[in-house]
Amino acid sequence: MEVLGLDRDGKEGVHLGGSTGVGVSRLEVIEGPTGRRRRTKAVRARIAAESLVPGAKVADVARRYGTTRWQVYDWRRKLRMGELVVPASVAALPMFAELVVAAEAPLAAATSGVEIVVGDVVIRAGAAADEGQLTRAIRAARSAMS
Repeated sequence: MEVLGLDRDGKEGVHLGGSTGVGVSRLEVIEGPTGRRRRTKAVRARIAAESLVPGAKVADVARRYGTTRWQVYDWRRKLRMGELVVPASVAALPMFAELVVAAEAPLAAATSGVEIVVGDVVIRAGAAADEGQLTRAIRAARSAMS
């Protein structure tokens, strides 16, 4: 069904395709000659990095930022290849790491401290290590890898 609408001057003649009974919940108009969004490299890198967080779904991240999942996959590839770089402000944010408890580890070793693996680097800390010390050690390990 065609719906007759008004143009910018208030004159009839703009046709919008649509069916009756179905409303539009959100309509976004993108200005410019191409109608495309222009994102900086930093924004693209941030979106790609957000999609790499454990448990994140590419489709959900893409929907949140109004892009396609294929674009996010492309930006992830560019991030891996070094064509996109995550801004320092985002890289400095604390990230959660997956914790794996080995079944064969003796109980005494598990309660005496923590072992964190970042790439090829193993960080061992005593039970008295605080969050700040661990954060600094993890950041140092990450920066040494890049």
